[in-house]
Amino acid sequence: MAYQGFTAEYLGIPAVTRAYTTACVITTAAVQLDLLTPFQLYFNPDLIFRKLQIWRLLTNFLFFGPLGFSFFFNMIFLYRYCRMLEEGSFRGRTADFIFMFLFGGFLMTLFGLFAGLFFLGQAFTIMLVYVWSRRNPYIRMNFFGLLNFQAPFLPWVLMGFSLLLGNSILIDLLGIAVGHVYYFLEDVFPNQPGGKKLLLTPGFLKLVFDPPEEDPNYNPLPEETPAPAQDPDQPQLP
Repeated sequence: MAYQGFTAEYLGIPAVTRAYTTACVITTAAVQLDLLTPFQLYFNPDLIFRKLQIWRLLTNFLFFGPLGFSFFFNMIFLYRYCRMLEEGSFRGRTADFIFMFLFGGFLMTLFGLFAGLFFLGQAFTIMLVYVWSRRNPYIRMNFFGLLNFQAPFLPWVLMGFSLLLGNSILIDLLGIAVGHVYYFLEDVFPNQPGGKKLLLTPGFLKLVFDPPEEDPNYNPLPEETPAPAQDPDQPQLP
């Protein structure tokens, strides 16, 4: 029964959030079990373009370091804010959500070409947090019971916390910058005088991930229309 309950709970997680968080956990587990090493996963333009190790474009977003506080902290925030985006402003828009993933990953990869960054998963998490926070500006947040603030300050609080832990804030700044670019192009610029929507989700993504809407003008054929239930008190025709 416990296994069935866990399975039902797991399958109840939105598809994109489930796929991404599961891939991150499996990748970390594979490294912990010595099935993979970080050297096989990190972002290396030379190996990608000269040795055609294309998988590094993806795997550098999946590894968050060895098991420990930093890993679990990142997984909690990744799962929470990815799910809230998918169930909130992206509900019923899976293709648009995936396009945001692709757009953000593309910009971060371009930056990684020049900045010498090896793993971009944390920046991607901050991007998700930033987009969610800007779309929910009036929600009050509490950080470890110490700070009370409104949602738009959350990415900056996380960056400050990362600085206190002695980590470089370059990754956090990258996530904030990419998140702001997406938010501006998607939510701000189209609503400005003379503005227009620049981020258009490709049709093939909508075809694959978004089920077609039913045509309200469609009239089903007679054989497609279910027969009305007969009153049991009425005589049956032979």
